[in-house]
Amino acid sequence: MEPRSSRRGRRTSTINDVARHAGVSPMTVSRVINGESNVRPETRELVEAAIRALNYAPNPAARSLASAGLIRIGLLYSNPSAAYLSEFLVGSLDQCRRHNIQLVVEKCEPETDEQAVAEQLIASGIDGLILPPPLCDEPEMLDLVIRTRTPAVAVAPGVPNPEVSAVSIDNFEAALTMTRHLIELGHRRIGFIIGHPNQGASARRLDGYRAALVEAGLAVDESLITQGYFTYRSGLDAAEQLLRLPTPPTAIFASNDDMAAASVAVVHRHGLDVPGDITVCGFDDTALATTIWPELTTIRQPVTEMSRAAVDLLLQEIRQLRAKEQVQPSHLLLDFELIRRQSDAIPRRPKAARKAAPRKG
Repeated sequence: MEPRSSRRGRRTSTINDVARHAGVSPMTVSRVINGESNVRPETRELVEAAIRALNYAPNPAARSLASAGLIRIGLLYSNPSAAYLSEFLVGSLDQCRRHNIQLVVEKCEPETDEQAVAEQLIASGIDGLILPPPLCDEPEMLDLVIRTRTPAVAVAPGVPNPEVSAVSIDNFEAALTMTRHLIELGHRRIGFIIGHPNQGASARRLDGYRAALVEAGLAVDESLITQGYFTYRSGLDAAEQLLRLPTPPTAIFASNDDMAAASVAVVHRHGLDVPGDITVCGFDDTALATTIWPELTTIRQPVTEMSRAAVDLLLQEIRQLRAKEQVQPSHLLLDFELIRRQSDAIPRRPKAARKAAPRKG
């Protein structure tokens, strides 16, 4: 009689096991299994030998579902802003539910395993990928989806790749609009906190800020520009640097709401008032903008709507591909809006000067 533990303890081999055994990527294993021709003969032999050695068999149930019309799309994320990610996921999940699409959400560690995670999803037979920031700007990720002909939509790239569909706003115009608003209030020393350098939108927002200053005939003071990384922690450091200048700014424009919220905290820590002493403005209009005091004046980037639009755009491409129609990348530009709340005001004299001013009478 066969021992009962022998079958119970046996683990079913996966496509990743085969890839490791053969020393190739899961995507290459998938190509061999699907009989694709773009695999070198020696590589095909290695994979087939690994399949035999591990007794690997593709899941027939999964293949049956795929052929029956089930649509599976992957959403890869590696975003430091929890507020941004939350709104993005809400929009994506809701739109996928409406279209009966299976959404596979995978976290990528920044600058480490994004490529491997994407390759595994593609090898598993995923129909398409949604790439929110910062993945929307990573050349290697974009090259991967182009090379494998995987339908994909980049959300909020700085400059869209012509070969990959994208949904975005005009980051340059948005930052230009906010900086103009601050100048119109009377601010002349406007601090700017840059977003993470790995996102193209960061550079576009900085360009918009600079352009508004030049347009108004104001000098671009590099000491008023500090580096952030779209995180609350980086916003604390950047705002601290600005407030320790010999002549601090009268307004701070941060490239996202997380860094703007951190700037408000630093201003308060210095015993100053927002907006009485310093105006603080953000970007995105995430939930955080209305959960701090004072509520933030900010640029509304329609994050939820952008994620919904990305699902619709990706679904359209997948259906065109299945119908063997020609697929042309689409670049959809959504509107932004400047939202005024309680964190901005006309510039006033520094607190120390107000205290020193003599009382009338």
